[in-house]
Amino acid sequence: MSDSSASASHARILYGLVLGAVVGSLVNAFTIGETGTPAVWVGWLVRNITQPIGDVFLRMLFMTVVPLVFASLAVGVAQLGDLSQLGRMGAKTFAYFILTMACAVVIGLVLVNVVEPGKGLPAETVAGLRAQFETPATANKAKPAEFGIQTFVDIIPKNPLEAATTNPPNMLGIIFFALLIGIGVTRLSGQMHMVALSGLAALGELMVFIIGLAMKLAPIGVFCLIFNTTSQFGFGLLVTLGQYVAVVLVGLALQMFVVLPILVRFLGGMNPWQFFSKTRAVMATAFGTSSSNATLPTSIRTAEQELGVPAPIAGFVLPLGATMNMNGTALFEGVTAVFLAQVMGVDLTLGQQFIVVVLCVLTAVGAAGVPGGSIPLLAMVLASVGVAPESIFIILGVDRILDMCRTTLNVMGDLTAAVYITRTERMPEEPDHPLSEPGEPTEA
Repeated sequence: MSDSSASASHARILYGLVLGAVVGSLVNAFTIGETGTPAVWVGWLVRNITQPIGDVFLRMLFMTVVPLVFASLAVGVAQLGDLSQLGRMGAKTFAYFILTMACAVVIGLVLVNVVEPGKGLPAETVAGLRAQFETPATANKAKPAEFGIQTFVDIIPKNPLEAATTNPPNMLGIIFFALLIGIGVTRLSGQMHMVALSGLAALGELMVFIIGLAMKLAPIGVFCLIFNTTSQFGFGLLVTLGQYVAVVLVGLALQMFVVLPILVRFLGGMNPWQFFSKTRAVMATAFGTSSSNATLPTSIRTAEQELGVPAPIAGFVLPLGATMNMNGTALFEGVTAVFLAQVMGVDLTLGQQFIVVVLCVLTAVGAAGVPGGSIPLLAMVLASVGVAPESIFIILGVDRILDMCRTTLNVMGDLTAAVYITRTERMPEEPDHPLSEPGEPTEA
């Protein structure tokens, strides 16, 4: 999908959200009865027309979750190559990715727990939302297990196929299996390695294709889904949604303009102001395309020409980061999971929120570097903590602006990693770092 067509698609989704919200709110306002419920014909319209259309859209997204997570994570690990040969640079790069993503998730979870944007809805609205989205299987299943030793035992599935087909899927088990497959691919040699890697990559691309088809239905699907809610529950949910957007944007801003400058200054040895000044083209490209992959050529050119990152380091860290380092995506998924849990009346314990942190970091590694690539993975995180995945529709209409912002953070996180690795892995005969302050050491 080209950048222009992707932008047009997201614009249509936003139009669908606005139109569905306006029409649904008007229907609710003018058809509400003395009992406080909409007219009978509104319920018929929702049950027989708008809800089925919305369900078709959601199911097309959900059907990609398991294969996308499996393929993306396995390929990401396999592309690391032989870890023993990559040595210090590979280990430090991967550790940096995990550290920054975990930090981003924690920031998001602190904000969403302090602000609680999903709470405050009337009890009847929460009950109605649960009735609308929870299937008999999700409503009757046991609550998610508390965090403990059994959590680590359950990570290893007895049967990977069973882990993929349970409701909800055992995604920690699937992730563990995918990581083992990815490591195993690195041990293959010659043609077998290429065939296995190509097959996994092709599976991931096929899932991205299906997501693209689903997103063609998104404007109609989002209209129907938001109409279903606003026609029955009124405008209050949209106010709650605005608070959620504000929490996500504040979290992204804290990671971008507080955490990353600290890392650039103390780990990269650079002046943060100059760093951001030199990377404006990257930020503009990432914000406009909502795609880490589409921004990669600009990132590599900027890293080498503006930041003085040696070509071997830029060629290793940045493509790996476009696949595996997703600060913004991890924060977005953490905030959204807890927000939707609040909306649906599901209280997450501290242990369950720790599981959210782990899942958000791991699924961010597997997120496709394309517009909307994290949405199917978010559904998995929701299911894993006992929240109906179907409730994801609530945030789809505002995902465009959030996608643009989190992609910008994703790409900037990659550049800070390249700066850090450059300082600690100085290539032979490379000049001193161009953004280092006078007299400042360039070696770790």
